[in-house]
Amino acid sequence: MSDAKDYIVADISLAEWGHKDIDLSNSEMPGLMAIREEYKDTQPLKGARIAGSLHMTIQTAVLIETLEALGAEVRWVSCNIFSTQDHAAAAIADNGTPVFAKEGETLAEYWDYTHKLFTW
Repeated sequence: MSDAKDYIVADISLAEWGHKDIDLSNSEMPGLMAIREEYKDTQPLKGARIAGSLHMTIQTAVLIETLEALGAEVRWVSCNIFSTQDHAAAAIADNGTPVFAKEGETLAEYWDYTHKLFTW
């Protein structure tokens, strides 16, 4: 993973809430949990770099954590200026994953964040 400060989120202090919400959501996403369990030891995504642009929600956070559990290096932005759940973005940033997303970001911020997505 990249430098832990390689992120832009609305409020990093929301990370604890985000981690709790992610833990709750894990039980509601059995497919991803099964993939994690089956492939965690073989790390089939080791060496892969995944740049994602999708709504930064708790469900997306579970996906990001799954990709990383399988060995991928991940960078993430939100695909929509209004859809980010700030606690989800904070939790992912707190994990050390580069994420650039905050609810209500301006269009200029959106494009700035999108460009940061490709800065490995």
